[in-house]
Amino acid sequence: MTIAFTFPGQGSQTVGMGKELADTFPEARAVFEEVDAALGQSLTKIMWEGPADELTLTANTQPALMAVSLATMRVLEAKGVDLSKAASFVAGHSLGEYSALAAAGSLIIADAARLLRIRGDAMQKAVPVGEGAMAALLGLDFDQAMEVAQEAAQGEVCQAANDNATGQVVVSGHKAAVERACEIAKGKGARRAVLLPVSAPFHCSLMQPAADAMAKALAEVEIKAPVVPLVANVLAAPITDPEEIRARLVEQVTGTVRWRESVTWMADNGVTTLVEIGTGKVLSGMVRRIVKSLEGVAINTAEDIDALVARLEGVES
Repeated sequence: MTIAFTFPGQGSQTVGMGKELADTFPEARAVFEEVDAALGQSLTKIMWEGPADELTLTANTQPALMAVSLATMRVLEAKGVDLSKAASFVAGHSLGEYSALAAAGSLIIADAARLLRIRGDAMQKAVPVGEGAMAALLGLDFDQAMEVAQEAAQGEVCQAANDNATGQVVVSGHKAAVERACEIAKGKGARRAVLLPVSAPFHCSLMQPAADAMAKALAEVEIKAPVVPLVANVLAAPITDPEEIRARLVEQVTGTVRWRESVTWMADNGVTTLVEIGTGKVLSGMVRRIVKSLEGVAINTAEDIDALVARLEGVES
């Protein structure tokens, strides 16, 4: 069994996430306290009590998901799991790259929280509400979705934002262009084409102001080489150099999340199991749709943590 640790992105959030971990493990509670202190607010109150619409604000969702992932990692570490020995790679979906880098020792938790707050704010402000949109095109492959996006643009922005899994591509851009893409996709055989309930058109060129903000913010933060390589969203290939990590995190704001290719690359390079660390089962649920031989395991609860620890101990022995 060769493992990659993966970290979820936006859409996996739910009110109450991480509370069981905080109540059960002091190591987890310490992470949530560290994130609250870094942000100067009780993000955990929003995470655990809601309201849901406040949690789903991008500026809250991004550091919140990272906090749960890192709290889970700290509990695993307290139980003897050494990421550098347990995993061959780390990867994260969009904001999950920051979680992956913090888990692998490249960023400290407080810096990751502050960066994600800046990232969330900047992404929200980059495009006035109502002017942008994202849509999932189901049943088309990536090349077909790219053709749809190009045809739909008509002088506006419409780009492939997330290549999530086989037959699941998300496009992003101006609202009218994305709506055109939905109609064009249906005409080209898409099973479904649906607008997504998001607050901004992420991962397209309309996010350039947010990319500029992240370039400035990342320039002021220390980034170390991760203890295992990061399979980067925009490359679908591993990187370890801190300056390249910095550059790719900026590029990621406007670039395509090449998740399907990233998972395929890991499988082609010996990974047999993707372990999703944090909340939800979005990434682990997509694994077999990308590579049938891969196993996806979600680590959300104390029981999940114990099961993974026992499994890793079995492998080592």
